[in-house]
Amino acid sequence: MKQKIPENGSPAGNRRPIPCGDRAAFGGGIIRRSAVVRGEVLAIAVLFLAAGCSSYKSPSFQLNLEGRDPASVKPAQREAVEEMLTDLFGTPDDPRVPPGVDLDLSLLQRAAGPIGRDVTGSERGLFRKHCVVCHGISGDGAGPIAEMLNPYPRDFRNGVFKFTSVAGGAKPLRSDLLRTLERGLPGTGMPSFSPLGPEDLDALAEYVRYLSIRGETELFLLRTVVDENEPLPLRRGFVLEEGVRPIDAMWRLAEEQPQQYVIVPQRPNLAPDKLAAAVRRGKALYQEPRAQCTTCHGPDGRGDGSETELFDDWNKAKMGITDAQTQQLAKWFALPLQALEPRNFHDGLFHGGGRPEDIYLRIYIGIPGTPMPAAGPAPGTPGVFTSDEIWDLTFYVLSLSRRGSSSQEDSASPASVSVNAR
Repeated sequence: MKQKIPENGSPAGNRRPIPCGDRAAFGGGIIRRSAVVRGEVLAIAVLFLAAGCSSYKSPSFQLNLEGRDPASVKPAQREAVEEMLTDLFGTPDDPRVPPGVDLDLSLLQRAAGPIGRDVTGSERGLFRKHCVVCHGISGDGAGPIAEMLNPYPRDFRNGVFKFTSVAGGAKPLRSDLLRTLERGLPGTGMPSFSPLGPEDLDALAEYVRYLSIRGETELFLLRTVVDENEPLPLRRGFVLEEGVRPIDAMWRLAEEQPQQYVIVPQRPNLAPDKLAAAVRRGKALYQEPRAQCTTCHGPDGRGDGSETELFDDWNKAKMGITDAQTQQLAKWFALPLQALEPRNFHDGLFHGGGRPEDIYLRIYIGIPGTPMPAAGPAPGTPGVFTSDEIWDLTFYVLSLSRRGSSSQEDSASPASVSVNAR
């Protein structure tokens, strides 16, 4: 059944409050945002920065009630969840690391808190300076300008990340998060932060991991306390053993078992005639029913496939069976329903990077949290295509993008990739 996407967002009373305070509450990095962000977005952000309160007020993490009727959570349940999260993870100004969790507190302290410098002159408050205006204090992807962006900023709290180098549903490597920070995501509001130093980038990547582990723990607590009616008060040992440590173990998985989960593309060095043959094979694979590429991307890769109603996992949760149910659900989400647009390869613009290795990973691993499936093997799964077939598809996709008028800089590959596939 077709659903109408609500034109208006959630009622103002259901919006997350924008933290009031000095410049730190909104993030000083907004002026460097990508050119994709429209001028009016920048103007609004500047007004936020200029019109704040005269004194600093410590912000707090907002409880994740996305998709829940707030009235269904009893005050005692809310208090129990919030107190346990604060006990284990601290506050936006004073983060903590639960016992045994693989997080570096010194890096978290560098990223957390208000914008400023410590006694040694090292910068602090990096997350608020560079990230909060889009991703929000809680990492919910619902910062002050989030509603104006397409796609929305990432909500870190459920531990799903789109652009990684790991298969089998494993969590991203630190290097995956750093790559996104360094390169940005072309065609989105996520800019490159390459001008920052290595320590600052490490601190931001670690803080994203912290917000994600905290967010997954929060979801565990809400399921346990609200959905399963776990007796109160919560036992700290129980939460650590049943919630925090399994989540932490998932974040360690790919780092500790790279041979099983990490995909390292080995690009073949093909002569022009061999590359032309690979492009032709890729075109044939693209059209095969087992690939289902044309369903979303269309027969010629222009993003005009037969599947016209596509949503990522963050937005699927906002859809009811009927339009009326969808309108009702809108009250319980911070951002309105937003549809996906399949990539038009001819534009030459790829959110996860346009190098051959990047395209290979997108086909091999898929894009978690979206309808783009994994086509390569994973632990316990044979995969739709072999590695060689995925390279053929990669070269075909790149051959289409070379016909477009705008190819991004990092998609540079051998000139012979422009071989005509027709």
